[in-house]
Amino acid sequence: MSSFEDLFLRWDWRPIPGCPGRYSLSPDVFSGKPERLLNEPCAVRELQSTKAPDPVSVAAIDGGGLISYRKPNGRFIHTLNTPEGLKRKLHQLEIEQDLSSRS
Repeated sequence: MSSFEDLFLRWDWRPIPGCPGRYSLSPDVFSGKPERLLNEPCAVRELQSTKAPDPVSVAAIDGGGLISYRKPNGRFIHTLNTPEGLKRKLHQLEIEQDLSSRS
C-alpha cells in the first residue's frame, strides 16, 4: 500500500505556502487519475464541495492522504497531505469523510 513517505520520495512535491503539512505536485509532472499516481487499486472517493470549483477526489494512505482536484479538461491537480494537513483541508472544504476504512 502506498504511504505518505513512499509518495513523497517518488514524486517532486512542493510545500504549499501557508499550508503546513500539504504539498502539491505540478500537473506538468503528473496530472493523471489519483489511482495511477498511487500505482495501486485503492479507495478513491470523488466528492463535491461547495467550497471547491472542481470535483474533489480523496484517498487515505498510510501516514496521511491524497486530495486531487479534477479540472474541466480531465487533468488532476494532486496534493499530498499529512494527517493534520488532510484533516484541516477536508474541514475547509466542508467534507465530512471517514478515511479510517481503506481498501
